[in-house]
Amino acid sequence: MDTVSDTGTGEFEQFERNARAVLEYGLMHVDAHVRSRLNQARQAALAHKAPAHPPAWFTWGLMPATGAVAAAVVALVLLSPHPQAVPVADTPASALDVLDLVTDDDALSLMQDDDHTFYEWAAAQDAGGAAGTARAAGTGGAGI
Repeated sequence: MDTVSDTGTGEFEQFERNARAVLEYGLMHVDAHVRSRLNQARQAALAHKAPAHPPAWFTWGLMPATGAVAAAVVALVLLSPHPQAVPVADTPASALDVLDLVTDDDALSLMQDDDHTFYEWAAAQDAGGAAGTARAAGTGGAGI
């Protein structure tokens, strides 16, 4: 013990030895009547104790169902679609369209003029698709 000095430790060990000797002597010299009453009290206490049963939810009958539910959850997690990063350009063709848009002389002049018609032309490019590209580029350049 931390609070007991070295001399106190020796005294404690001596007290422990004396207590053990007294208890063993008392145990060895208990008469039959007292032993019988102690044994009856012990048996009565054990009889009143409830038997140790596992909890109601922990039964062997529920184990297969619990395993099936766990397997279904794992399968659902593994097979469900996971969100993926959205690429900037879906295909190389769309990347080339962006490059073509930036290098187009009409688009470049619209950007340099700080004119809002460029944004209208770009929206028409996006909405019109490939067929509207030639028309929008032609009208956008003529409008300047």
